[in-house]
Amino acid sequence: MVGNEKVEALPEEFDPKEIQGSIVVRSNGVEMVLGRNVHTMCLSIQEPEPNDEITGEREAYMASVLARYRKSLVERTQHHLGYPYNLDFDYGALVQLQHFSINNLGDPFIESNYGVHSRQFEVGVLDWFARLWELEKNEYWGYITNCGTEGNLHGILVGREVFPDGILYASRESHYSVFKAARMYRMECAQIETLISGEIDCTDFGAKLLLNKDKPAIVNVNIGTTVKGAVDDLDMVIKTLEDSGFKDRFYIHCDGALFGLMMPFVKRAPKVTFKKPIGSVSVSGHKFVGCPMPCGVQITRLKHINVFSRNVEYLASRDATIMGSRNGHGPIFLWYTLNRKGYRGIQKEVQKCLRNAHYLKGRLREAGISAMLNELSSTVVFERPKDEEFIRRWQLACQGNIAHVVVMPSVSIKKLNNFLKELVQERAIWYQNGYNKPPCVAAEIGKENCLCVMMHKN
Repeated sequence: MVGNEKVEALPEEFDPKEIQGSIVVRSNGVEMVLGRNVHTMCLSIQEPEPNDEITGEREAYMASVLARYRKSLVERTQHHLGYPYNLDFDYGALVQLQHFSINNLGDPFIESNYGVHSRQFEVGVLDWFARLWELEKNEYWGYITNCGTEGNLHGILVGREVFPDGILYASRESHYSVFKAARMYRMECAQIETLISGEIDCTDFGAKLLLNKDKPAIVNVNIGTTVKGAVDDLDMVIKTLEDSGFKDRFYIHCDGALFGLMMPFVKRAPKVTFKKPIGSVSVSGHKFVGCPMPCGVQITRLKHINVFSRNVEYLASRDATIMGSRNGHGPIFLWYTLNRKGYRGIQKEVQKCLRNAHYLKGRLREAGISAMLNELSSTVVFERPKDEEFIRRWQLACQGNIAHVVVMPSVSIKKLNNFLKELVQERAIWYQNGYNKPPCVAAEIGKENCLCVMMHKN
């Protein structure tokens, strides 16, 4: 853990004082500022001289670079608010395993000839999640993915294999990986409008279903959208499908990257369960759980996976995964933290995140800053800061006139107060002359949440 370490000025190669090399592009008429070109700050490989063995001087150089890099990680961790990663973890007990190349080749449930694997841990984690989503051991299949995007790619692929001529339906606020899947699989994709909260608009969904009544529906349901943290109404989605004549002709993939693990521990939250007619659920392991490397969990019904699972002689196993070779360390990290926390520990962290999110929203509005928080969410949406340097410092994720803070277990009240103090101070400078005014965000988060000078009347 690095939370209590003293933060010093960062080396230039890890934190340039100017946002040099930033790229400004226009997409669909919207101007976006992309990150710096890393070639302006990369650490080149310095080739040893021919026949030159590793020297103490070269080792010292590499150690110096790594020490400076670690210092940058300490600082970046202390100013991390915009992305849904839980940075509060301590896996010191697992350092002993880093000397092994652990690879879970192929199917998690069938060993391969490669013996340095962690399938025992992987299947234990999968059983835990199958139990959470109410699917019996003999009725599910799943695996530990390399990231949340892979979970979406796999879930949608299963849907496409079940219904080869199906149309993919996804709200416009779905994660970009959903639309990436449509391009990769050459699937016809219908983009559905959303409510102001970011939740799928089932009226528009129903209308678009009726335009394609002859083809099955493959539906992405968001259990927490990327920007606003909105949760699609799964029951309403199912009802809309059945009312539109799609009974038994649909496949639902639930993208629960962040909130898929939080929702079961939120009182009054609708249940995501395989007792409802869904096909798959995926979550990210490096988000709410907290893992030092990207990973995720994908669970689907066993009857679906047999459609495209294949025996592989080279592995002496089967494979129905996207990537084949998979990080065998990820399952061990997930197994370790789930054993430490359990359902009760996770519930406490969920409650803490929701409390702190409400605190942040309240403080922002007290300061006259437009802000919105969905009922089941820990994602606080607010007006986009004017200064790109401030955005980069706090690693905020932005879209148009709005930005967000995702309150995770590693986000303390102290960190939120530091952020609020800086934001209020900088905002006073940005808008001090009266000519520049904070953006109106009524169109993005609703008139009731916008505190701009237009004084919207509800």
